[in-house]
Amino acid sequence: MNEQSTGIIGTLMGLPVFQAEWVLWLLLGLSVVSVAIMIERAVFYRRHTVNIDKIRNELSRLLNSGDFDGAARLLAEHDSLETNVVLFGLKNHRLGPEAVEDLLAGATGKEQSRYDKRLNVLATVASNAPFIGLFGTVLGIIRAFNDLAGNMSEASSSVMAGIAEALIATAVGLLVAIPAVVAYNIFKSRVKKFSENLGLLASVLTANLKAVPADASAKE
Repeated sequence: MNEQSTGIIGTLMGLPVFQAEWVLWLLLGLSVVSVAIMIERAVFYRRHTVNIDKIRNELSRLLNSGDFDGAARLLAEHDSLETNVVLFGLKNHRLGPEAVEDLLAGATGKEQSRYDKRLNVLATVASNAPFIGLFGTVLGIIRAFNDLAGNMSEASSSVMAGIAEALIATAVGLLVAIPAVVAYNIFKSRVKKFSENLGLLASVLTANLKAVPADASAKE
């Protein structure tokens, strides 16, 4: 029975899955992916950030003067969460304020998906990289004790070296996860800010439509 067990253990230890090196390569790959997403999202948010106060004031002025076409041209000049959603509602202002509010709600979900794109990957990396690193550490410790069983004369140095090498996987896992967590929280905060700006800009449109009689708006 002991010989059979030893044979099974030896077979398992010879499998590639019990080699801890692949865990480090996996973590390295996840690190490259997460850094690429961080750079892409940072550039995206920078390019799609607008001066919301300036746009709000100009939009309010145009709407108060009844210049719906001018307001549409103003919003069309920018490609952002706030302006794209409000522009969609503005183009359908003849339907009335209640219908516009429903259209704004629908357009918000679609537009916000552009801003949340790939953030779920960052969240996945942030939550799973430490466990992957821990798995690599466990594999390394298993191999260290397996080497110890095969060579008792070098027990101390073999185990210590093996454990030290195995712990690198845990450290790398944390090194990959921490920046991903920080970036994810920062980006989600940015998306939340964009959504708040959208609410401010949308309220300018809906308030104006509610203040203007429906027949007067339909003539525009």
